[in-house]
Amino acid sequence: MRILVVGSGGREHAIAYKIKQSKLCSSLYCLPGNGGTAKIAKNIDIKTDDIKRIVKFSKKENIDLVVVGPENPLALGIVDELEKAGINAFGPKKNAAIIEASKTFTKSFLKKHSIPTAEYETFYDFDSAKKYIESKGVPIVVKADGLAAGKGVTVAKTEEEATKALEDIFIKKRFGEAGNMAVIEEFLEGEEASFLAFSDGENILPMIAAQDHKPIYNNDEGPNTGGMGAYAPTPIIDKEIQQYITENIMKKTILGMEAEGRAYKGVLYAGLMIKNKKPYVLEFNCRFGDPETQAILPLLESDIVEVMLATVEGNLDGYSLKWKNEYAISVVLASGGYPLNYEKDKTITGLYEVEKLEDIIVFHAGTKMNGNGNIVTNGGRVLNVVGLDKDFKKAQKKAYDAIKLINFDKMYYRTDIGNKVYKYL
Repeated sequence: MRILVVGSGGREHAIAYKIKQSKLCSSLYCLPGNGGTAKIAKNIDIKTDDIKRIVKFSKKENIDLVVVGPENPLALGIVDELEKAGINAFGPKKNAAIIEASKTFTKSFLKKHSIPTAEYETFYDFDSAKKYIESKGVPIVVKADGLAAGKGVTVAKTEEEATKALEDIFIKKRFGEAGNMAVIEEFLEGEEASFLAFSDGENILPMIAAQDHKPIYNNDEGPNTGGMGAYAPTPIIDKEIQQYITENIMKKTILGMEAEGRAYKGVLYAGLMIKNKKPYVLEFNCRFGDPETQAILPLLESDIVEVMLATVEGNLDGYSLKWKNEYAISVVLASGGYPLNYEKDKTITGLYEVEKLEDIIVFHAGTKMNGNGNIVTNGGRVLNVVGLDKDFKKAQKKAYDAIKLINFDKMYYRTDIGNKVYKYL
């Protein structure tokens, strides 16, 4: 099969890495890809939101399957357009991708279908939102309604923080049209976890659960990012909680979407808060998580292309996934200044040495190859260093030992990715 992966981040490198292992894959393309995907696929210089060119390229190259990584092209309807052209595409259609594209839609959907979530209100202007926060008090959660690359959520511990978040959304328009509305919801205390599942529109096939680390600094301090690291599987979600999530959240959501004429095919990602062993939905994403995918997919033993085809064709019923009996911990190496302003084109050293290590995988995110053939930085989140082992502490140590060999100017990373797990092991 000739397969195209749409996207340029660490998630897409991990997806491409897994697809490359499939016996069904004969040719692999990444669009636009990065410095890492260039080693295992042919990078194509087309932007992920240029849907007309993506469809044209897919037809010209006789692509058999397009796998869409980021949320933006999904929300723009890339799957609809590819299917119209007779090309198989992995991901939800536009009317189903709304589950991530609009937090207002999702909160209303959760309420309508009695799926556990935090109490909330939706606001269209700064003044009424500010009055609501003053009446409710803090801590409180402020969210831009639309897509904001993982940066549109603020967990405000003070009224000043909440007000600044509202200013970013409504006054400074930091998130553009994504900030035409804001969702303000109650703060839930507990442990966050990420639960991903394949869905063919009727059936679901859960993956192992992971835990992301969103804030920029150790101990979950500072502003939220797209994610500074993740590990899988997480013991926070035991068999009992997994069963509850599967039946009362994931299946209810898939059946509810189908009932509303929004049949959901692809990966459904639930961001959850586990409070007193009960899960609440914080958000849904309409695609593989980033950086969770970089920790989950290295542990998958099943052929991912077979699973994707079964998802697209509606044949997931009776399918099962096989996993390695190991832990994976993925640490993000970021550009100094991320998630705000940062510089690009910094030469990265040490990659060749790290790639020779056992039980270590390096997934590229914000990288590119320059004119001299060197890998340089090209984004906020630059690399994902993944350590693997049956013992969690050893997997963690392997990842951080490998990081010591890598360097680029102003390189930054959290030093506590995975530490939350120790109270459960």
